Amino acid sequence: MSYRAVVPAAGAGRRMGTDIPKQYLEIHGKAVIDWTLQALLSHPDIDSVMVALSAGDEYWSDTLSAADPRVYVVDGGEERCHSVLNALQALTPEAADDDWILVHDAARPCIQLEDVSRLMRLGSTGVGAVLGVPVHDTMKRTDVEGRIVETVERNRLWHAFTPQMFPLGLLRDSLRAALASGIKVTDEASAMEWAGYRPLMVEGAATNIKITRPADLSLAEFYLSL
Repeated sequence: MSYRAVVPAAGAGRRMGTDIPKQYLEIHGKAVIDWTLQALLSHPDIDSVMVALSAGDEYWSDTLSAADPRVYVVDGGEERCHSVLNALQALTPEAADDDWILVHDAARPCIQLEDVSRLMRLGSTGVGAVLGVPVHDTMKRTDVEGRIVETVERNRLWHAFTPQMFPLGLLRDSLRAALASGIKVTDEASAMEWAGYRPLMVEGAATNIKITRPADLSLAEFYLSL
């Protein structure tokens, strides 16, 4: 089987409150996106990574990964779903529709190789899979003013992480169909679900955090120092 990674990295990360996009912030002297890409490329079964960048990105050329021959670049889009679709369409001429695509957040640098291997092993037996962790906390739903409306049953609820792995052809066609219908999906599994598929949830490490707010950067620094 052939495995390729796609990393959407066109977001601005405004919730971090920094002058540069969060994927270019440094952890132990190295950009977050470099940690992420090098983790993916250290897996023996991942052949290449396609990175979707925003137009006029002025930081990418300074990264370690920009000179890696296994890393390719494509223009990103307005939303994550557009960036991923652009990457899939760029891969289509050279990749087969049944090649497996692992879509991973640029700001998840703490991914563990054993989790990637488990995702590959279990996900490839069906239409694909999503890495995540089961919900353990009590879940509440609120109204627009923040008042609790109900307690949500947490049984069989999951936090969805990345990578999310699907066959190139199925994911590309599902994203195209969703966008053509005016559906802006927030992750790749949502597009597959909308198209009628039922991906598998695969449990991974809770340390696979996404850097979204300043405190997450400190936590990622700790995990990457272990």
